[in-house]
Amino acid sequence: MENLNRLKAVLADSGKTNKWLAEQLGKDPVTISKWCTNTTQPDLLTLSKISELLHVNIREILVDQIF
Repeated sequence: MENLNRLKAVLADSGKTNKWLAEQLGKDPVTISKWCTNTTQPDLLTLSKISELLHVNIREILVDQIF
């Protein structure tokens, strides 16, 4: 699967961990790990929540070019 999100990089830039994000969202840390490795993708509502938690624009989480 193509890299569709930059969640791993945004978390690192924010000084936050996968575990922290999992706790904030009430998700399993394995789910967050899959999002960070682009194995699976969060839905748009979850992406919006992540952007709020990390205080970044949702566009910063998404990859600019898919093609």
